[in-house]
Amino acid sequence: MINIEGKSRLKPEELMARLKRYFGQGGQGMEVTEENPSCISFSGGGGYVNATVCVEDGKTKVNLVTQECEYQVKEFLSQLP
Repeated sequence: MINIEGKSRLKPEELMARLKRYFGQGGQGMEVTEENPSCISFSGGGGYVNATVCVEDGKTKVNLVTQECEYQVKEFLSQLP
């Protein structure tokens, strides 16, 4: 399990949409198990990803906790503007 965070210039709602596209059915094929305006959770393939999004110092911060999806989480963060 890892807990990793990143920052982006995207708005929180844009970042949430990217999370859904990347980890959800059209991307990694994971199921959304919980969703609200600042948090989203995915599960599938024996693992999970929990994401929390907030604004901090004018940037959008995303905190990701995962098990069995470490590579995908790091790849997602590397693609953020």
